[in-house]
Amino acid sequence: MFELDAAVPAEIVPLSWLLGVWEGSGVIAYTVGDVVREYEFGQRVAFTHDGGTTVQYVSSSWLLDDSIDVTERTPLFSEIGYWRLSRQLGAADQGPGMLPGVGDPLFTNADDVETLRNATGGFDLEVTILHPTGVSELYLGTVTGPRIELGTDAVMRSATAKEYAAATRLYGLVDDHLLWAWDIAALGQDLRTHASGRLARVE
Repeated sequence: MFELDAAVPAEIVPLSWLLGVWEGSGVIAYTVGDVVREYEFGQRVAFTHDGGTTVQYVSSSWLLDDSIDVTERTPLFSEIGYWRLSRQLGAADQGPGMLPGVGDPLFTNADDVETLRNATGGFDLEVTILHPTGVSELYLGTVTGPRIELGTDAVMRSATAKEYAAATRLYGLVDDHLLWAWDIAALGQDLRTHASGRLARVE
């Protein structure tokens, strides 16, 4: 049973079911032309916070291959990011850069955060995710109870990055497991199934 830490900042409460470290496995099945690229992988994900208004996200994964020792891990992919409720920033919010906020925060309790609910009863989200391969994504989406839907609003690529145009991600808490699915438009393909996983909370 997951118990919410009373010290979790009010703005993070709608995302609090994500907090912790999760580990499990998943599958990649991405079709490029007539070729389906299929792999199995292991994954470890951490959602944490530092007392501020964002959730920090770190994910690492490794190939699962019956031909190698299970104690060895062949690195596959990693990413880092920040998740927060979408709202206008005010003087009390930190930034730009390292500038501290000025004055009292606007959203300090559950009643304040409730005013941020959207027309469908959830909360709008902004998620930024950085890949080590020169890709940076900005997702917009919603969190409604233990379900998150995200779609890219912008994708930036370095001159050396592989072609990657758009993505959607889904996350859900089902039977105490974190299930997720990631569709991408890349390598000249339209938006299509890419990867999915099932993770259990380990910390």
